[in-house]
Amino acid sequence: MRTLLKNIKGLVGAFEEVPRDVAGLEMSNFPILYNAWLAIEDGVIVDFGSMDDFPGILDWSGLNIVDAEGRWVLPAWCDSHTHTVYAHNRSEEFLMRLEGMTYQEIAERGGGILNSAKALQAMSEDELFDDALKRVHAAIATGVGAMEIKSGYGLTLDAERKMLRVIKRLKEAVPIPIKATFLGCHAVPAEFEDAAAYTKHVVEEMLPTFARDGLIDYVDAFCEKGYFGVDETRALLIASNALGIKGKVHVNQFNEIGGINLCINQKALSVDHLEVCGAEVIQRLVEDYKGIEKGKGHPTYPVALPGCSHFLGIPFAPGRALIDAGLPLALATDHNPGSAPSGDMTMVVRLASLKMNLLPREAIAAATLNGAAAMELSHEVGAIGRGHRANLILSHPMEGLQHMAYRFTDAVVDKVFVNGEIWEG
Repeated sequence: MRTLLKNIKGLVGAFEEVPRDVAGLEMSNFPILYNAWLAIEDGVIVDFGSMDDFPGILDWSGLNIVDAEGRWVLPAWCDSHTHTVYAHNRSEEFLMRLEGMTYQEIAERGGGILNSAKALQAMSEDELFDDALKRVHAAIATGVGAMEIKSGYGLTLDAERKMLRVIKRLKEAVPIPIKATFLGCHAVPAEFEDAAAYTKHVVEEMLPTFARDGLIDYVDAFCEKGYFGVDETRALLIASNALGIKGKVHVNQFNEIGGINLCINQKALSVDHLEVCGAEVIQRLVEDYKGIEKGKGHPTYPVALPGCSHFLGIPFAPGRALIDAGLPLALATDHNPGSAPSGDMTMVVRLASLKMNLLPREAIAAATLNGAAAMELSHEVGAIGRGHRANLILSHPMEGLQHMAYRFTDAVVDKVFVNGEIWEG
């Protein structure tokens, strides 16, 4: 299949050579090629340029032409933090919160993660897969072209394996890249004495089993007061690193307990949430990133989840400060049934501008190339580059990218291209 998109108002994220990520000022300069064309063949981007220099069409056979007059073409969203596999919604807990209970109080009454785990343990693998597949399809329809999915609602070896098997099946069933994360330390099951005892079980029994079976790309822990502390998170990361598996860690959502320093020291791929993120933590991330630029390893990416902040009514990660410090901020949905029940990355991009003061190009860069980098996929998706997958968003007509947040209920995504084909879902 060959496709030509012509008269594109703005081709966003188009690089002659796609970088691993963009940071700081580079994010506000995320490239835009105005009045552009884009050629796709066999599912990948083969060329692009200005309509002023359009070389013409020599071979019309089998060519699909899309006139994008007045429209923008963007790389598809790269959602690097989701919990898309789960048993059921938790709308009753939402009502409890409206009635005055906090997230922590709901968890103490058997809600939250433990509630999801109980439901998931009772659900068959096929049912779990069918429900998750619908959510993934819905996310693709909103423009998602790559995503990460975590386990963590199983809390037993068999149930966690079931979740990871579902994610593996999703990888095989959908045409976008999916990364699987074993969220081994998410909550402590009632049958374990404490977080240390459960972490020991995760490290000694679950992790080696799932790694041997090829079910995981990354590991994760909820490093937070009342869940898993720095010691438990360290034990998990040391064990996973020994297996060659990097961490992507929940950290600094409600409290700063030293998790970011730990993750940097253990060479985690990303630190996610960061709603509580002061100047010292930001400086530590900056030092890490600058060290990486000098060839000392790979960066630990800061990932903000504004959908969670919006839904729970908690502070937003300081996205403006992170970018101004020179960091490569990424954005993701945190799609889950309790604290962020939406897989809509367009909403995340809007919230980043409305609530975190990101410029339109910065928010798009964070949701595309940097999101891809936080999954080690920026060589494949997240930008417009020759040889990259043609996973793209064709917008409705828009005066400028600022309209995504300014007209905050208007539809943005008109068509989604996945591997060069219009997604029908």
